[in-house]
Amino acid sequence: MQRREPIGVFDSGVGGLTVLKHIHQLLPAEDLIYVADSAFMPYGCKPEAVVEERCVKIAGFLAAQHCKAIVVACNTATAAAVHRLRDACSIPVIGMEPGVKPAVARTTSGVVGILATSGTANSNKFKLLQQRYAEHAELVVQPCPGLVEEIEKGELASPRLLSLLEQYLQPLLQKHVDTLVLGCTHYPFIMPVLQEMVGESVVIIDTGAAIARELERQLQMRDLLADGGGAGQTRFWSSGLNSADALAHLWGEQVSVAHLDI
Repeated sequence: MQRREPIGVFDSGVGGLTVLKHIHQLLPAEDLIYVADSAFMPYGCKPEAVVEERCVKIAGFLAAQHCKAIVVACNTATAAAVHRLRDACSIPVIGMEPGVKPAVARTTSGVVGILATSGTANSNKFKLLQQRYAEHAELVVQPCPGLVEEIEKGELASPRLLSLLEQYLQPLLQKHVDTLVLGCTHYPFIMPVLQEMVGESVVIIDTGAAIARELERQLQMRDLLADGGGAGQTRFWSSGLNSADALAHLWGEQVSVAHLDI
């Protein structure tokens, strides 16, 4: 395995771009491949076994691109497939986990709110995470159906999105949460709107930077970090036919998106 080989990152859609940005900032010399499974978005409302099979196919594509590591930049996909991918792959596979641990360490009121997709909220992996920290704080979990679809449109303050957020945040604010966990990689895109709605006294936890640091650690352990000598390239693939505009808008620059037929 060579240091110049790329890092693969994938998500059901554009949400994983929030993680990709942290990786790009921390490891600017690395070549990156991003896959948006937009034809199958969202994962959060689909059966776990179906999501697992999609993840296996995408990981197979990334392996064929000679990736030296894979980042599953989706909480639902991680819960459904990360163990199988790690068993099947000889390269590091880094998954997502809602930031419950740092939120519990941070809370002063003892009440932590968690925004998540239905798939993440109902997964066994997430239930085990809840059990691990339930005695240390009250964890108020709020599934957010429909939110991912609004963010995928690139409209980050649309009337529909604001209406959904008001609906989902109300039960958390009534419980007086002082810490809010973003349990989906799409949600950091609406961080400014969320912060305005919950108030500055509520701390919002996003784990994207921590995932980038874990990726760096895994590559460093294996002596696989790219050598210096220029910025790496980022290539984009999508299983959907109409995701290029949203990817470009949320990435912040014009990008070329190749079609991935899986």
